[in-house]
Amino acid sequence: MSTRVLSFEDWSISTTPCLRRVRTVTSRGERVQVLGVGIDWAEEFHLVALGRPAEGVFEVARVEHTPTAVAALITRVLGLEPDPAEVRVVIETRHGLLVEALVDAGVTVLPVNPDLVARRRGPARKKDDAEDARIACLLALDRFTDLRALVPHGELAGELRAIARDDVRAARDERRLLNRLRADLIATFPAALVIAGDDLGAPVMLKLLERWPTAAELAAADRDQVEAFARAARHGWPDRFAGRVADALAAEHFQARDYLVRAKAATIRLAATQLLLIRDQRRAWQHRMGELLLGAPRYGRNKQPGDDRGPAVPGGEVYLSFPGLGDRLAARIAGEIGDAIGQFTTPNALQCYAGKAPVTRRSGKSELVVATRLACNRFLADAVQHWAFTSLKNSGWAREFYDTQRHRGKTHNAALRALGNRWLEVLWHCLTRGVPYDENVHVANRDRALSKTA
Repeated sequence: MSTRVLSFEDWSISTTPCLRRVRTVTSRGERVQVLGVGIDWAEEFHLVALGRPAEGVFEVARVEHTPTAVAALITRVLGLEPDPAEVRVVIETRHGLLVEALVDAGVTVLPVNPDLVARRRGPARKKDDAEDARIACLLALDRFTDLRALVPHGELAGELRAIARDDVRAARDERRLLNRLRADLIATFPAALVIAGDDLGAPVMLKLLERWPTAAELAAADRDQVEAFARAARHGWPDRFAGRVADALAAEHFQARDYLVRAKAATIRLAATQLLLIRDQRRAWQHRMGELLLGAPRYGRNKQPGDDRGPAVPGGEVYLSFPGLGDRLAARIAGEIGDAIGQFTTPNALQCYAGKAPVTRRSGKSELVVATRLACNRFLADAVQHWAFTSLKNSGWAREFYDTQRHRGKTHNAALRALGNRWLEVLWHCLTRGVPYDENVHVANRDRALSKTA
């Protein structure tokens, strides 16, 4: 007999209200033909298991990952059960073209964590794709397993999530390239680090390295050329920049060997070019994030949207009203939560989904242990952790709460997790009520609640 696993511990399952348990007979005695579908997905093909409550798994088939094959699978499924609402599909992912095709067909998609399937493989725990498809099908038919239906993002929220995730990946690539560029400059062009100071990623510095990747090439350019270059790169003080370049080149530095300088020149130019492209693309993404959140792009010195606004992600202005949330960070959080805040029935549901609500464990006479929640949406968890940190400068109560947690002996990250947990509760109430955040109102409510418990 397989071990029962609670699905709310799985990150890939949303917090929508649980589906009604699988019934084979209604109150009137009518037969309900529920069809369970388990899919073990892959890049080139998928293994699909079909089953019913009374028969179990009666078919396992291989389906190629092509539009024609997936359409034939949906036709086959709807031929067995004409009512899409009675088709329950269990799959170990919540993204991808296959999931989108299933959602468009109207069937109930139940994404699960792969660990949920792995726990039911038996004592040997051997991996077998066909067996995983059968297990997924049995999960769809198990009336004692409360799985959560996938709530797909809308068009705007889906675009916002995709852009925000790509921006996070681009930021990581930017840091990686900057570290590699710094290492190459230390080895072959140390004067460039003196010129850059603390801002190696500045556009004018990257353009300089793209044009003159070696000390010899830069030394061959006269002061007028460097000053004209700085002016074309929109540096605020071209003459000062040219003087800093001359001083750095005149200072004493180690001389790298010629073969290493020749080898690294193209690498330095390539890294500078990549960093400039990443920077430009991230700025374009940031512009689009603000447009999706507010319904119109930001203009002017104050960076405010115009009066003529188009469709926007629901609650965009609510997210931006919170301290510490700019366009990028607000987009990361809004994109992961989605445009259906109703799927989180309580603040705790959102906190668990974001990995900020702690996990409590108690066994026999052992003491209560509080652990970090690992089963969560990692993208949202990371964004909320950054939000908690940035809010320390702009919110008085957040700074006070953080300091209190540190005085109690919590580490920096643990204190930020606790603060992020509180922020998510406030965010849930603001989104469900459709009101922007007000620091004074929240502090008054917080003080009132603390006075009652004192």
